[in-house]
Amino acid sequence: MRPRNVIRAIETARDSLRRSERLVADYILANQREVIHMRIVDLAQEAHVSEPTVVRFCRAVGCDGFQNFKLSLAQHLAHSPEYEAFTFTDEDSARQYTFKVFDATMEAMKKVRDAIELDAVEKAVELLSNARRVEFYGFGASAAVASDAQHNFFRLQISASVYSDPHMQAMSAMSLHSHDVVVAISQSGRTRALLDVIKLAQNNGAPVIALAPSGTPVADASDVPIYIDLDRDGGNYTPLPSRLAHMAVLDILTVGIATNKKGLREHLATIEEGLQALRLEAKD
Repeated sequence: MRPRNVIRAIETARDSLRRSERLVADYILANQREVIHMRIVDLAQEAHVSEPTVVRFCRAVGCDGFQNFKLSLAQHLAHSPEYEAFTFTDEDSARQYTFKVFDATMEAMKKVRDAIELDAVEKAVELLSNARRVEFYGFGASAAVASDAQHNFFRLQISASVYSDPHMQAMSAMSLHSHDVVVAISQSGRTRALLDVIKLAQNNGAPVIALAPSGTPVADASDVPIYIDLDRDGGNYTPLPSRLAHMAVLDILTVGIATNKKGLREHLATIEEGLQALRLEAKD
């Protein structure tokens, strides 16, 4: 038995661990690549705990033992390249800043793909597929992401709206019911106004899906959090990879709904056929 994302399992379980087990967790989180080459006695010595404590820690995060834990950690590191938010300078050439943007975006996408919790995706798809009405809430760059999502959901025969004004969000949230769904989008996960409308929606019975970093108030307040964890301490344009990662996750939900709802593929094909009449014919 091994968790799909052992680092996420450690972060989730940390607060419920015993004090000695938290010492092991903290050492591993700070020295991930070194740990995969350690013996159990080495890790116990470095974390200042006993070997049985290391074994208990491994079981607490979903692994059968220390070797099983190391294998899970090694697999996670092999498929999770480190993401560094790109920075640019006035001296960068067109080639340099072009490649920086593409490289940062691809690394961000890989990180989100490898860390995404599939159970949360399935729960979100089920809620959205059965929703009478879907409301997207976001501010700033997240509002642009919400607008793109609303466009996609419009084609899925789902009544969807997007609101980026706090007063409109509040009125929307107060008019929802249990068969409606809110999708709250936040790249910081700490927007106070978004937290307020999440509570309003839930008070009216509407479940809330959140796209936000793990451990943030928005993620913790939602009913179905989908974690998107990316560093945001780089240059002026670091939100760009984050925005695209959020859009990719919303595309995943769109595909999941299209797969889940009967007759939807035929409907989408009809729309595409109808749009052909609005396009210029390609010249030979």
